[in-house]
Amino acid sequence: MQIKFNGATRSVTGSAHLITLDDGFRILLDCGLFQGGDKDIWEMNNKWFFEPSSVDCVVLSHAHIDHTGRLPKLVKDGFSGKVYSTHATRSLCAIMLMDSAKIQESDALYYNRKLSKKKRKIKEKHRQPLYTMDDVSPTLAKFIAHPYDKWFKIHENVKVQYRDAGHILGSASVMLKINEGGKEKIIGFTGDVGRPNRPILRDPQEMLPCDYLICESTYGDKNHESTPEQSAHFLKIIKKTCIKKKGKLIIPAFSVGRTQEIVYMLDKMETAGILPKIPIYVDSPLAVNATTIFGEHPECYDSNLAEYMLTDSNPFGFSELKYIRDVNESKALNGSNEPCIIISSSGMMNAGRVKHHLRNNIENPTSTILIVGYCAPSTPGGKLRAGAQKLRLFGEDYQVKANIELMDSFSAHADQSELLDFIKVHKKKMKKMFLVHGDYDTQKAFKYKLREQGYKKIEIPDIGFEYDLN
Repeated sequence: MQIKFNGATRSVTGSAHLITLDDGFRILLDCGLFQGGDKDIWEMNNKWFFEPSSVDCVVLSHAHIDHTGRLPKLVKDGFSGKVYSTHATRSLCAIMLMDSAKIQESDALYYNRKLSKKKRKIKEKHRQPLYTMDDVSPTLAKFIAHPYDKWFKIHENVKVQYRDAGHILGSASVMLKINEGGKEKIIGFTGDVGRPNRPILRDPQEMLPCDYLICESTYGDKNHESTPEQSAHFLKIIKKTCIKKKGKLIIPAFSVGRTQEIVYMLDKMETAGILPKIPIYVDSPLAVNATTIFGEHPECYDSNLAEYMLTDSNPFGFSELKYIRDVNESKALNGSNEPCIIISSSGMMNAGRVKHHLRNNIENPTSTILIVGYCAPSTPGGKLRAGAQKLRLFGEDYQVKANIELMDSFSAHADQSELLDFIKVHKKKMKKMFLVHGDYDTQKAFKYKLREQGYKKIEIPDIGFEYDLN
């Protein structure tokens, strides 16, 4: 049995880990899109380190595009097997893959128009979309959804169990119980691990002890701010920006998970009577659809949200909050000078409507850009996190005059201490751990910490690396 790492290696996006059994059966854990501003992103998303038609099934951890976003291309390029997920992941993929397809089409059109306007002769060819909206329906038809905590067969010698990872709606850790040659091995994949005591979702559930563990490491080198400090910090930023400076607070946030958590926190502030009376906009059609799906999956809620809903039946809506679908309403926000909060995707600011809000506010000293989670270094968000004084958007340079605030406590990823607590169950049995989904420097720091804790065989695979698990 072998495992080959095809993405999210020494970096965060493009999750795809291929397990090949001794009889040739091939299981792909996730099939994510590479994201960011790197020049080779296009080539990376068009390249496979395996033959798509050779994959027998895909087992998804959750719906985020860096874990599912290449599924339509996989199908387009020859994959004919089944795609396994939780019920909520399937629901979210139905809207997220369609949204991603629209972006693929739009990005290709923008690139080709830009290429056609260049006067000098260049060797670059016009691009075809990675996939289109027509490729999404055949992909969704391959989904088979399963509940948490129940074993199901994907092969005569392989059983799978999902356990709630507490990261986003429907997220799961994956355990594969594999029998080969009369011996049983358990391979665990954490997916993206959520955080205990966070709003909306249940806490991450402990996995079974595994022989081999594929472990995320996004925040393996730091710990987050506590929840009481987070609420006070957030309210302080709102008052300083919108009341004192009478400016706009722009919050780039992923449409699924982060947006709903921010809205829920604002809803609780409004219910408590401490939220200033200012307009709040969620400017993302995908976030609007995702919030509807959140309402359809109460099986993922924690007890605190269920209790809160006894007094407030709609935890994702209140009088000052408006959800925006129409693009003209979105454009109107850029022409308005009213103090307000705008929550818009994408979280890394490399795509979506938030790029326009960023362009219209980045040079305004009364505005604040609040970054609420991880951003790849090459993205606009990553550059702002690193202290950039100048930012290039839509082909033009802008001076960074707006206030830049960071609140990683909103992150849906476990921090170092939370990761260590989550994986401790594996310590005695585990033969080897593979660190994925993290920047290389972070992974090296986490590996050092793991060794301090007594873990020994830890690998940080590079892309295309293959390991024998026999």
